[in-house]
Amino acid sequence: MSERSAAITVAGIQHDIVWGDREANFARLAPRIAEAVEAGAGLALLTETFSTGFGFHVPGFETEPEDGPSATFLTEQAALHGIWVGGTCPEVRADNDADDARPSNSFVLAGPDGTVHRYRKVHPFTHSGEQHHVRAGTDLVTVEMAGLRVSMFVCYDLRFADEFWQLANDTDLFLVPANWPAKRREHWMTLLRARAIENQAYVMGVNRVGADGTGLEHCGDSLIIDPFGEVLAEAGDGERTISAEVSSERLESIRGHYRFLSDRR
Repeated sequence: MSERSAAITVAGIQHDIVWGDREANFARLAPRIAEAVEAGAGLALLTETFSTGFGFHVPGFETEPEDGPSATFLTEQAALHGIWVGGTCPEVRADNDADDARPSNSFVLAGPDGTVHRYRKVHPFTHSGEQHHVRAGTDLVTVEMAGLRVSMFVCYDLRFADEFWQLANDTDLFLVPANWPAKRREHWMTLLRARAIENQAYVMGVNRVGADGTGLEHCGDSLIIDPFGEVLAEAGDGERTISAEVSSERLESIRGHYRFLSDRR
């Protein structure tokens, strides 16, 4: 295993969402990002649908084009503070078929140098009929960040271990923004730890709190977990920011001592 030395402080901003009001959410989140930067963060992760709430299935739910207001907010915050900033938003791709107007649930990750990476949620939540309203993505995405390899997933993707396994050998940190409901909070926390343990990688899951516009309650419980499955930071409920250092040396020490990944068949 190669010797690498890279580290970054990551911050997960656990927050409520003003239903359908982008400008109100931008105003509430900008100072939270600034506070994370002051505390040393090189990455600030917001939740799934951070600017609108998860309303894909609600009549009149407003989508936006790629590089619309939500992506612009992320890129502006990244440039302003010189850090990485991410979250998901409902984007209609420019290459959508003429008869398919469904938006993608796009995880937009903006870098301090103006680069923008997109992962489009691969797994619609069919339990609620999400596939009828959201276009599924097809590609997995890993990004180089401050010498670390960062892979992007969204909420329900967390239940599908095979995609995480596909990327494990080339991933130091998995990011999972979410709108995970309170009634399945134990699933959320257990699956985050499982993905960290089985892939020997850092995992940061950032979930919203509060009730959405349909009355669905969300649990928070954002976590940062190290490659040995140890919880480095946890938010519990309420609006809070968690942070921890992600280190390639810690990851490679664990993978070098416990060679579990190479035993996969």
